[in-house]
Amino acid sequence: MNFKEKPEYNFNDLVEIVKILRSPNGCPWDREQTHKSIRSNFIEETYEAVEAIDTDDTELLKEELGDVLLQVALHSEMESEKNTFTIDDVCDGICKKLIVRHPHVFGDVNADTTDQVLKNWDAIKMHTKSQKTQTQAMQSVSKALPSLMRSTKIQQKAAKVGFDWDNVDGAFDKLFEECSELKAAVNSNDRDNQREELGDVLFSVVNVARFLNIDSEHALYDACDKFTNRFSLVESLAKERGIDMKTASLSTLDSLWEEVKILQKT
Repeated sequence: MNFKEKPEYNFNDLVEIVKILRSPNGCPWDREQTHKSIRSNFIEETYEAVEAIDTDDTELLKEELGDVLLQVALHSEMESEKNTFTIDDVCDGICKKLIVRHPHVFGDVNADTTDQVLKNWDAIKMHTKSQKTQTQAMQSVSKALPSLMRSTKIQQKAAKVGFDWDNVDGAFDKLFEECSELKAAVNSNDRDNQREELGDVLFSVVNVARFLNIDSEHALYDACDKFTNRFSLVESLAKERGIDMKTASLSTLDSLWEEVKILQKT
């Protein structure tokens, strides 16, 4: 097949092109790759697709979803070469999973609200994965997830069996308690305990975010952007006034920071 002559391509073409790239007469780079060698590529492409979503860039999203799909095709082809599974098996598996986990659509189960759907989904997921306890459900949360996201999922699973605060006040009290314990660890110069207590503080912050129905990962993402943008203005203001930021006192820089904050609010 002469792929260069096709006016447009489909999913089957992608699968075939990947097979050619991985073949003995294909691309040396593609042939050398393994699951682990392109692991970071998968993560990178996924985040780039997410960025396209965040920026409402439809054209970029189309392109980035293609890059994600390429990663799926590559990993599937690697296993096909070992006769373990194919891309068709991957499609078969996700289709079966969707049908099983939507009995209110493909079966005779009633679920008129989102809450009912999610409750059924969790119950079916635990059953199909042979999870007998909520601890097993927590342990199934991927350790490769960003830690804020993993914390949220673990806390949500604990909450499903009633292990949760009644309201955000309890979460705040726990946060303040953990901050005090971190400060005590700092004062005692206990490095191991400092790391542990800092983790507890971050976990407690996620708990507060969960009660406020705020995505902690996204909130921190926005905070990074806000800090970068504000720092840029501080840097520009310092340059205008002939202030060398590397030698200026912290009080001088903090004064510029506060000035920028006021300007941004007006």
